[in-house]
Amino acid sequence: MFALIRAIFDFTKFYAVTHATSVRNTVADTILALINTGAASPSNGLLVFHSTGSPSDLAVLQFSVPAFGAAAAAIATANAITACPSANGGTVATFDIRNSLNQQLIFGSVTATGGGGDITLNSLAISQGQQVSMTSLTYTAMP
Repeated sequence: MFALIRAIFDFTKFYAVTHATSVRNTVADTILALINTGAASPSNGLLVFHSTGSPSDLAVLQFSVPAFGAAAAAIATANAITACPSANGGTVATFDIRNSLNQQLIFGSVTATGGGGDITLNSLAISQGQQVSMTSLTYTAMP
Protein backbone atom coordinates (compact mmCIF):
# COMPACT_ATOMS: atom_id res chain seq x y z
CA MET A 1 0.00 0.00 0.00
CA PHE A 2 2.80 2.45 0.82
CA ALA A 3 4.43 1.91 -2.60
CA LEU A 4 1.11 2.57 -4.37
CA ILE A 5 0.55 5.83 -2.47
CA ARG A 6 4.09 6.92 -3.23
CA ALA A 7 3.67 6.09 -6.92
CA ILE A 8 0.44 8.13 -7.11
CA PHE A 9 2.10 11.06 -5.35
CA ASP A 10 5.13 10.97 -7.64
CA PHE A 11 2.87 10.77 -10.68
CA THR A 12 1.35 14.17 -9.87
CA LYS A 13 4.68 15.95 -10.37
CA PHE A 14 4.14 15.61 -14.12
CA TYR A 15 0.85 17.52 -14.03
CA ALA A 16 -0.09 20.91 -12.67
CA VAL A 17 -2.29 20.77 -9.62
CA THR A 18 -5.45 22.78 -10.13
CA HIS A 19 -8.22 23.86 -7.81
CA ALA A 20 -11.91 24.42 -8.39
CA THR A 21 -12.84 28.07 -8.94
CA SER A 22 -14.82 28.12 -5.70
CA VAL A 23 -11.70 27.05 -3.79
CA ARG A 24 -9.58 29.66 -5.57
CA ASN A 25 -12.16 32.35 -4.70
CA THR A 26 -12.08 31.32 -1.03
CA VAL A 27 -8.28 31.37 -0.96
CA ALA A 28 -8.14 34.84 -2.56
CA ASP A 29 -10.80 36.26 -0.21
CA THR A 30 -9.11 34.77 2.87
CA ILE A 31 -5.64 36.05 1.99
CA LEU A 32 -6.85 39.51 1.01
CA ALA A 33 -8.96 39.90 4.16
CA LEU A 34 -5.69 39.82 6.12
CA ILE A 35 -4.77 43.20 4.62
CA ASN A 36 -7.47 44.85 6.73
CA THR A 37 -6.34 43.30 10.01
CA GLY A 38 -4.41 45.18 12.63
CA ALA A 39 -4.60 46.99 15.93
CA ALA A 40 -8.01 48.45 15.16
CA SER A 41 -9.65 45.96 12.80
CA PRO A 42 -10.82 46.63 10.24
CA SER A 43 -7.96 48.93 9.33
CA ASN A 44 -6.18 50.13 6.22
CA GLY A 45 -3.42 48.02 4.76
CA LEU A 46 -0.48 49.40 2.81
CA LEU A 47 1.03 48.90 -0.65
CA VAL A 48 4.75 49.71 -0.39
CA PHE A 49 7.23 50.09 -3.25
CA HIS A 50 11.01 49.57 -2.80
CA SER A 51 14.13 50.11 -4.90
CA THR A 52 16.64 47.37 -5.75
CA GLY A 53 18.58 46.19 -2.72
CA SER A 54 17.06 48.80 -0.43
CA PRO A 55 14.63 48.11 2.37
CA SER A 56 13.64 51.79 2.49
CA ASP A 57 10.19 52.72 1.27
CA LEU A 58 10.01 54.69 -1.98
CA ALA A 59 6.25 55.12 -1.89
CA VAL A 60 3.54 54.00 0.54
CA LEU A 61 -0.06 53.83 -0.70
CA GLN A 62 -3.06 53.02 1.50
CA PHE A 63 -5.79 50.49 0.77
CA SER A 64 -9.46 51.11 1.45
CA VAL A 65 -11.47 49.06 3.93
CA PRO A 66 -12.10 46.50 2.58
CA ALA A 67 -8.97 46.44 0.42
CA PHE A 68 -10.46 44.16 -2.24
CA GLY A 69 -13.89 43.17 -3.46
CA ALA A 70 -14.95 39.52 -3.36
CA ALA A 71 -13.11 37.25 -5.78
CA ALA A 72 -14.91 36.04 -8.89
CA ALA A 73 -13.29 33.54 -11.26
CA ALA A 74 -10.33 33.55 -8.81
CA ILE A 75 -9.64 37.25 -9.41
CA ALA A 76 -10.19 40.01 -6.84
CA THR A 77 -10.04 43.70 -7.74
CA ALA A 78 -8.75 46.28 -5.29
CA ASN A 79 -11.09 48.98 -4.11
CA ALA A 80 -9.80 52.57 -4.23
CA ILE A 81 -6.15 52.95 -3.23
CA THR A 82 -5.07 56.27 -1.74
CA ALA A 83 -2.05 57.75 -3.54
CA CYS A 84 1.28 58.52 -1.90
CA PRO A 85 1.37 62.34 -2.03
CA SER A 86 5.16 62.73 -1.74
CA ALA A 87 7.39 59.76 -2.57
CA ASN A 88 11.10 59.29 -1.98
CA GLY A 89 13.15 59.28 -5.18
CA GLY A 90 14.44 56.06 -6.71
CA THR A 91 13.76 53.21 -9.11
CA VAL A 92 11.04 50.76 -8.12
CA ALA A 93 12.01 47.06 -8.17
CA THR A 94 9.84 45.31 -5.57
CA PHE A 95 6.64 45.75 -3.57
CA ASP A 96 5.02 44.39 -0.50
CA ILE A 97 1.52 44.52 0.92
CA ARG A 98 1.24 44.97 4.67
CA ASN A 99 -1.49 45.12 7.26
CA SER A 100 -1.77 48.11 9.60
CA LEU A 101 0.64 46.44 12.03
CA ASN A 102 3.28 46.72 9.28
CA GLN A 103 3.39 42.92 8.87
CA GLN A 104 4.38 41.87 5.36
CA LEU A 105 1.67 39.67 3.81
CA ILE A 106 2.38 39.59 0.06
CA PHE A 107 5.51 40.60 -1.85
CA GLY A 108 6.89 40.44 -5.35
CA SER A 109 8.57 42.09 -8.30
CA VAL A 110 7.69 45.31 -10.11
CA THR A 111 8.49 45.96 -13.76
CA ALA A 112 7.49 48.46 -16.39
CA THR A 113 4.41 47.65 -18.45
CA GLY A 114 5.06 44.55 -20.53
CA GLY A 115 7.98 43.42 -18.35
CA GLY A 116 6.16 40.52 -16.68
CA GLY A 117 6.45 41.66 -13.05
CA ASP A 118 3.95 40.77 -10.36
CA ILE A 119 2.95 44.44 -10.52
CA THR A 120 3.56 46.55 -13.61
CA LEU A 121 3.89 50.33 -13.56
CA ASN A 122 3.98 52.75 -16.46
CA SER A 123 7.31 54.04 -15.12
CA LEU A 124 9.75 52.63 -12.56
CA ALA A 125 11.47 55.98 -11.99
CA ILE A 126 10.08 57.99 -9.07
CA SER A 127 11.25 61.54 -8.43
CA GLN A 128 11.66 62.95 -4.94
CA GLY A 129 8.32 64.44 -3.86
CA GLN A 130 6.38 62.90 -6.76
CA GLN A 131 2.82 61.66 -6.23
CA VAL A 132 2.51 57.91 -6.86
CA SER A 133 -0.92 56.48 -7.57
CA MET A 134 -2.39 53.12 -8.54
CA THR A 135 -5.32 53.17 -10.95
CA SER A 136 -6.10 49.45 -10.69
CA LEU A 137 -4.80 46.35 -8.97
CA THR A 138 -6.01 42.76 -9.18
CA TYR A 139 -5.04 39.61 -7.29
CA THR A 140 -5.30 36.21 -8.97
CA ALA A 141 -5.40 33.11 -6.77
CA MET A 142 -3.26 30.07 -7.56
CA PRO A 143 -4.55 27.66 -10.22
